[in-house]
Amino acid sequence: FFIKTVFLWLGGNQVSPLRPICDLRVLDHFVPEARDSEVIMVRSLCCRGGCGVMKSYFVPLTSVDFAVLEHIDVSHDAVEVQTGLSLLDKALSNAMKTVRNSPLANALDNNISNIHSLGQILHSLDLQVVVGLHFTSPHDSAPASTQTQEVSSLPELLQVHSSFLRGKVRLLLSAAPACQRQNS
Repeated sequence: FFIKTVFLWLGGNQVSPLRPICDLRVLDHFVPEARDSEVIMVRSLCCRGGCGVMKSYFVPLTSVDFAVLEHIDVSHDAVEVQTGLSLLDKALSNAMKTVRNSPLANALDNNISNIHSLGQILHSLDLQVVVGLHFTSPHDSAPASTQTQEVSSLPELLQVHSSFLRGKVRLLLSAAPACQRQNS
């Protein structure tokens, strides 16, 4: 609801381009929700028994090499974040199909919705590599690249999701040229 209100306030249905969404408080809204999913999962009775069948998924790496980051173009970071969000979207969607616990399923669904909202936020930054809400992701059984890791449990998946938002997504939103122009 919060993000829909922001988009309507920004004129989300108009043909004119979206104004860049550079306020990190928007991201700060998503991070606690990602952490809440971890808490719900830990408290869930089903997760003590395994939370359904979970196959392995490739998810983005969450580590950041700041020495390398200083020399990489923001558009490269945008591709990495876009791909990471796409991988998380697919993994969370598939994991949700195995969850029988309603509060946890609702939390996962909310995280998936937040990932789509982040796609719109990236689109508003005009990074020219993001194509709205339509994520194109590698097949989840494809070989892992140096930018991915394999997880085989829901706790691992949720931890990666939370770390990715706090790390790479936050850094990209902070460094986006549209946000730099707004702040100068």
